[in-house]
Amino acid sequence: MLIWFVVIYLLVSIAIGLYAATRVHNTKDFAVAGRSLPLPVVTATVFATWFGAEAVFGVSATFVKDGLRGVVADPFGASLCLVIAGIFYGTTLYRLNILTLGDFFRLRYNRTVEVLTTLCIVASYLGWVSAQIKALGLVFSVVTDGAIPPTAGMILGTLVVLTYTTFGGMLSVAVLDFVQISVVMGGMLYIAHLIAGISGGVDVVVGQAAAAGKLDFFPDAGAAEWLAFIAAWMTMMLGSIPQQDVFQRVTSARTAKIAIYASILAAASTSASPSCRCSSPTPRP
Repeated sequence: MLIWFVVIYLLVSIAIGLYAATRVHNTKDFAVAGRSLPLPVVTATVFATWFGAEAVFGVSATFVKDGLRGVVADPFGASLCLVIAGIFYGTTLYRLNILTLGDFFRLRYNRTVEVLTTLCIVASYLGWVSAQIKALGLVFSVVTDGAIPPTAGMILGTLVVLTYTTFGGMLSVAVLDFVQISVVMGGMLYIAHLIAGISGGVDVVVGQAAAAGKLDFFPDAGAAEWLAFIAAWMTMMLGSIPQQDVFQRVTSARTAKIAIYASILAAASTSASPSCRCSSPTPRP
């Protein structure tokens, strides 16, 4: 029975994406949704920048293993990245009226710098996209009780995403981000509620996590541990600012103010998300 819900969900996702594609008439519509998105949709799509299948499975599993110290990069570094990008760069980049981050480097420097920067950005996405696809395949396998093998799930998920992205661009992505984030967060809050009830309440879960040292955030060791901690935080916080996904989602907003507010709201949601992620079931090694 569950597999039919998966099929229906995929078909609805494709239908929504293709319907949104009917509003795409030019490059600006495709790349930045015509700069027409309202605050709720921009907030959802910026939040979805790092909140995907890999985050749900990977971050929760990392927390179980290493505690809050293990997730300093994502979500905490990612949250600060959105704040910095929105407040300090969002308005400036929005007013330039450009479509890609590479356009900025071409305007600021030259065509060669644009190409080199774009190639670096593309290369930096390979690991992240691979993690998302692998986690997506695992999701399909789990929810269908093995009826869809992980490899087939990876292929199926990739085809679905490519279908609505190719036809609808950023507009399809943003609309589906809004729908899917609503579904995912609703489901995770429900799961967190169930697990808290089974475990005896939220205070019991938090108490057990604290007793096990999982809520200790800052290192309590020497300089080497602090250096690794700061490096992980800074890499995500600063290294993800010059990325096309952050730029594209922020500049899809209807106004510059919406771009800033959406970044801050998405950052707050990203910071708060560990309470849901870490309450979700995690795959066992």
